[in-house]
Amino acid sequence: MSLVLDPAAQDLLFREARTANTFTDEPVTDEQVQAIYDLVKFGPTSMNQSPLRVVLVRSPEARERLVQHMAEGNQKKTAAAPLVAILAADNEFHEELPQLFPHFPQAKDMFAASREAREKNATLNAALQAAYFIIGVRAAGLAAGPMTGLDLAAVQKEFLDDDHTPLMVVNIGKPGPDAWFPRGPRLAYDDVVTTV
Repeated sequence: MSLVLDPAAQDLLFREARTANTFTDEPVTDEQVQAIYDLVKFGPTSMNQSPLRVVLVRSPEARERLVQHMAEGNQKKTAAAPLVAILAADNEFHEELPQLFPHFPQAKDMFAASREAREKNATLNAALQAAYFIIGVRAAGLAAGPMTGLDLAAVQKEFLDDDHTPLMVVNIGKPGPDAWFPRGPRLAYDDVVTTV
């Protein structure tokens, strides 16, 4: 059986998708980011939870504050990217459940009493949404450079509050010269999938 998605779209979103390491200086507009969000917000999550929060780092002052918390190998890339997004999980996501999951009015109350349950669900579902966000960046014809090599606690303190947990930083823009490392190997189907 073949996939329904056009082969060119398959290539754009998956086969040719790699972490970009250099970018041109072409700006990424607010309209482009809005279009990405308007697409990826429809990606499925558990109970329609939507804990992903995005902090766009645009000003030179904010960029400088962020770069100091990146791992040494990521600092130059983050300093040079046209746009940088901090992707975080909102641990108070349950406050939105009456609007997002209206057919189950008790959903908010299920999470209200347990910060641990909220954090677990926020992390899982925000990670799903972060993956959708990266695919959305590709769908917009841009390159994404997701990174977890950073001091997450310092980024939280610098840009967020105790109710928001940073997951990663994503550099965004048009790919620059030598943007891609060689494609890494992938596991075979039989190495991943087991039928029971």
